[in-house]
Amino acid sequence: MRDFNEIQQTTYDLIIIGGGVNGAGVARDAALRGLKTILIEKGDFACGASSWSTRLIHGGLRYLEYLEFSLVRESLREREILLRTAPHLVKPLLLTIPIYRDRSRPYWKIWAGMILYDILSADKTVPSHRMLPSAQFKQLFPSIDPDGLAGGAQYYDAQVTYAERLCLENILSAKAAGATVFSYVEVIHLHRQGNRITSLTCKDYWTDQEFIVNGHDKSIVINMVGPWVDHICRLGMKDSREAPIGKTKKIGGTKGSHIVVKPFVGALNTSLYVEAKSDGRPFFIVPWDGMYLIGTTDQPFKGSLEQLKADNDEIDYLLRETNNIIPNARLSRKDIQFTYSGVRPLPNVEGKNTGSITRKHIFFDHTKEGVTNLISLIGGKLTTYRQVGEEVVDMVFKRQGKPVPPCPTEDKPLPGSILPSDFRVQKVLTEYHDRVSNQTIDHLLSMYGAKTLDILALTDSEPDLAAVIVPELPDIKAQIVYAVRHELAYTLVDIMRRRTTLAIHSDYGIDLLPSLIETLSRHCSWDEDKCRQEKERYIDYIQNNCIPDFTSLKKSW
Repeated sequence: MRDFNEIQQTTYDLIIIGGGVNGAGVARDAALRGLKTILIEKGDFACGASSWSTRLIHGGLRYLEYLEFSLVRESLREREILLRTAPHLVKPLLLTIPIYRDRSRPYWKIWAGMILYDILSADKTVPSHRMLPSAQFKQLFPSIDPDGLAGGAQYYDAQVTYAERLCLENILSAKAAGATVFSYVEVIHLHRQGNRITSLTCKDYWTDQEFIVNGHDKSIVINMVGPWVDHICRLGMKDSREAPIGKTKKIGGTKGSHIVVKPFVGALNTSLYVEAKSDGRPFFIVPWDGMYLIGTTDQPFKGSLEQLKADNDEIDYLLRETNNIIPNARLSRKDIQFTYSGVRPLPNVEGKNTGSITRKHIFFDHTKEGVTNLISLIGGKLTTYRQVGEEVVDMVFKRQGKPVPPCPTEDKPLPGSILPSDFRVQKVLTEYHDRVSNQTIDHLLSMYGAKTLDILALTDSEPDLAAVIVPELPDIKAQIVYAVRHELAYTLVDIMRRRTTLAIHSDYGIDLLPSLIETLSRHCSWDEDKCRQEKERYIDYIQNNCIPDFTSLKKSW
């Protein structure tokens, strides 16, 4: 139960609609710089586009083709910042590009791109690129299709295995700095007086209680809901005589789908960035969390945002193109472990190739539509979320006529930030090696970083929480309890899909449910009805979003 009375009695400098990584980054920056900030998210944090990416922190090598040099430079700069401020989550990643004579990007073009990529990241801490002639490439990567191979290139970007946790750590940091953050609260009305939004009516998902979030005469409202931007703009006013904000469509999103498979014959230790043999479209084959993440597709999208699933054609396309590049893989539908799909919140551009639509973030000022204190974010990459936050907060201070304080997020580490040499790693190993395995400790450090100590501390008073959830996985029961008590998790989907990756392991996580439900019942006061409802909700989510249409549900579920 949440008490909204205090919220209704407060006025906010900054009201953020949307709890994805961009909204989280803005909330953190704003709170750290002293703005009275509230963030409202209708689902769980990072439940939308932030959870749908290929989980790369990258400069966008292919953006060079479209001469978006400023975007690439910005992204490469942000990559370095994240490697420094979130080293537990963001790690260097070696990518390998096979180059074929019959594809759209010849050897010389890739080489030129590599040189330019290095120039634009002159301040980088990762190694520079190297080009590999055909004979050398075949020696290093004998499982790659050799037909027409002209050679290859290798370069570094970065990977965020747990992208949802990157968003969550920004949320928790914002909350610790004084921001008010709500998940499972939906904005249902925007109230306007003259040319300003003065307040929002919101509705709590769990109780159906409505409450008001109030601004003041200089407050700013930021619409950061990704592909749902147009929905917020279309919200009717409480007074039906008022027209919705904006008549032009701002989002022209494209659908991207990924598949997850277990290690397969011919799989490489390096990540592959390849051109599809059938249509030349770039896609990735990336080692990820003990498995391989393959994607993404790029299709115009006009369907419902509430239920997104990789369709059979997309899945078959990714399987076929992976088999084309690694012939011995022989992947088929039965090898699919998990799928997920999302919609990129790209600007609405009619008649343009989906790959050529800019990935630059755009701030749409609704002043031209008669509302002077509403700004919508169109686009935005996982990599550049921190820069988005800095720009928005600078903008808020300027619009409120206040001096702009320095931005702290360029140097301030995220809450879990830790390096292997940190004394706390030794502390964990010394104090808990007889309670949990080294494999579990390593897993916790890679997922929670410095917060591993807080998770393991739960086992001091509740020793049964040190037990693994199932013998095949390193995750322990303490993670489940910690997610509910300290990480704003409300549902099994929150816990299994976004606080951990349990949903992606072991038969879509279904066989883990009895252990999780027993733990939540015993330690988090989940009663029988709550457990039953959450199990049903979880299975419904998995069926509608993650299981391919060609896979039958098991009756035992």
